[in-house]
Amino acid sequence: MERMGSCPRLVTIAMVRNELSMNALLRIAFVTTLTCLAPLTVVAQTPCGGSFNAFIADLKTEARAKGHSRRTINTFFDGTQQSASVLKADRSQGVFQKPFIDFSRALISSNRINAGAANAKKWASTFDRAERQFGVPRGILLAFWAFETDFGAFQGNYNTRDALVTLAHDCRRPDLFRPQVLAAIELYEQGGMDPSTTTGAWAGEIGMVQMLPEDILRNGVDADGDGRVSLKTSAPDALMSGAKLLADLGWKANQPWLHEVSAPAGFDWSLSGTDKELTVADWQKRGITARSGSLGNSRLKASLIAPQGRNGPVFLAYPNFKVLFEWNQSFVYVTTAAYFATRLSGAPVYDAGNPDAGLDGDRMKALQSKLAARGYDVGKIDGILGAGTRAAVQDVQQKLGMPADAWPTPELLDRL
Repeated sequence: MERMGSCPRLVTIAMVRNELSMNALLRIAFVTTLTCLAPLTVVAQTPCGGSFNAFIADLKTEARAKGHSRRTINTFFDGTQQSASVLKADRSQGVFQKPFIDFSRALISSNRINAGAANAKKWASTFDRAERQFGVPRGILLAFWAFETDFGAFQGNYNTRDALVTLAHDCRRPDLFRPQVLAAIELYEQGGMDPSTTTGAWAGEIGMVQMLPEDILRNGVDADGDGRVSLKTSAPDALMSGAKLLADLGWKANQPWLHEVSAPAGFDWSLSGTDKELTVADWQKRGITARSGSLGNSRLKASLIAPQGRNGPVFLAYPNFKVLFEWNQSFVYVTTAAYFATRLSGAPVYDAGNPDAGLDGDRMKALQSKLAARGYDVGKIDGILGAGTRAAVQDVQQKLGMPADAWPTPELLDRL
């Protein structure tokens, strides 16, 4: 998700990034596609906005400068339309206001667990190959396959070209989507998409595990040997491509990603958060214990996360967990996917505990406004508990002498 056309990596943590929807998982990856290999040509660009037709003309000029033929460019853009439904979807992300327990229970059903087991058996040889070649276990791939498209059943019906051009023209994230339009032209030249008929998610992802054009160019795998990378119709191609993407983003073979734990009474919750790390041995010295199984390598670093505060489920999150944020920047989504992957790998249901009451969307916005007024960078005032808001909440809790577990409560809002 999220690359820049000049080939360095774009680190846009704006989803916290405005928490995109399930079928809109914007990936951050290294930009070394063929389009990046074209000779450098300085082209005056209209970055976003203005006349839609003039914007397309500007894209055509940039594509031509990158070496694409006029015929290819004109055919690709022929019939392009600005999509109001894409813009509406981009701004409708209330599902991410749900707290972890509600969110995870909504996504993880018995049907998905059963379908996960069935697909693990059906595509066992593909999963074996993915783990052997890229080090990515089947639980992770199954979790994303389930959440992205219900194992391929719902891949989205938005025209991919129109979605990408619409979002590139929109001035919310042009640096994210403009390079994807140019990558889509490259993909079209290679026979990997048809601009008039290829459909997918509203944010331009294609296929069973929802990959953007730059991801497909860099990480697409023809796993079934038919000479094409078919992410919409070939489960082996989709799963192997997803595994290659995760490996490319830094996934480490034979390492855990998430483990449910228990914390002792009186624990210092200011140590929690994805921005802090200790070794497993150090966590154990502080009384952190595995709720089931073993925490593994004592020298491996991990972060302690409490998605719904100290009285809810608590996990150790390992470096591989953080790789998943480069697939999707939503904390609640990534935590749910990582947890589901552990379930599919044999872990028990988490202990929901008895979390303190949280804040609804309007009260979360009120809290964000109060935090912003105190100088904290909480990002957009959107009612979504993203990384910026969590960090601000934890800091304020410490200053007020409250347990600093980064979980915003009515008590905290009242005290502010």
